[in-house]
Amino acid sequence: MKLLRVGTAGAERPALLDAGGVLRDLSGLVTDIDGALLADDAALDRIRAAVEASEGDGGLPVLDPAGLRVGPPLGRIGKIVCIGMNYHDHSREMGVQPPTEPVVFFKAPDTVVGPNDTVLVPRGSTKTDHEVELAVVIGRTARYLESAQAGLAHVAGYAVAHDVSEREFQMERGGTWDKGKNCETFNPLGPWLVTADEVGDPQELSLRLWVNGELRQDGTTAEQIFPVGEVVRYVSHFMTLYPGDVINTGTPAGVAVGRPEPKPFLRAGDVVELEIDGLGRQRQELKDA
Repeated sequence: MKLLRVGTAGAERPALLDAGGVLRDLSGLVTDIDGALLADDAALDRIRAAVEASEGDGGLPVLDPAGLRVGPPLGRIGKIVCIGMNYHDHSREMGVQPPTEPVVFFKAPDTVVGPNDTVLVPRGSTKTDHEVELAVVIGRTARYLESAQAGLAHVAGYAVAHDVSEREFQMERGGTWDKGKNCETFNPLGPWLVTADEVGDPQELSLRLWVNGELRQDGTTAEQIFPVGEVVRYVSHFMTLYPGDVINTGTPAGVAVGRPEPKPFLRAGDVVELEIDGLGRQRQELKDA
């Protein structure tokens, strides 16, 4: 299923994009797309049954997408765990050895915006950068998992994430990476939360990102140093993962900081577009904060 949330910021309603590309209203069945829903197998089964009924012109009401904002596909996010330097090609472009264990940092849930919302360049920024990433959404409580297979079993679905970063704040201002990762609007998410059964193998997905029409990132999750299941397993040994938590799993090569001088960092007026196979496409215009 392709689950999403539509409407004005803070007042989104739950919806679903069916196999025919028709937008369906879920608000008569569920209150939101969130961790509570993803952990409720009976509620998910009711949605699937309603989708099947809709194929015969019954069931779920149709929504007109014209002029309708698409918000983040997940509400009430608990935490966003991020994995740094998780692609072999990205490690090579940065001139560093691949990490022997996953590099973990956090983004605050309030960085999340819709897939087509404005991204703000922070005041004083000269090194705002782009990162297309596969986001993993947790559907079952995970603690001390024993295998990568168990890690995958705890995944409810996947989404496109844009891990916007300010490299000076991240790497030149001391302390942890978090200062360059938690600026306002720095985590566009969506358009859809695609359930794991529809995605299949998460290590066979292509990721792409364009800036002003120029292809900057063109990678595949097959290049991940630590695959999705292993990432979930690993993180579960350092913190409990709950339904509705998100893991951003790293970015492939092509980021601005990895390019020759003058590095093409983002500026107000730029347009960034990104996509992952089967998970949809984002488009953001950048403005000054």
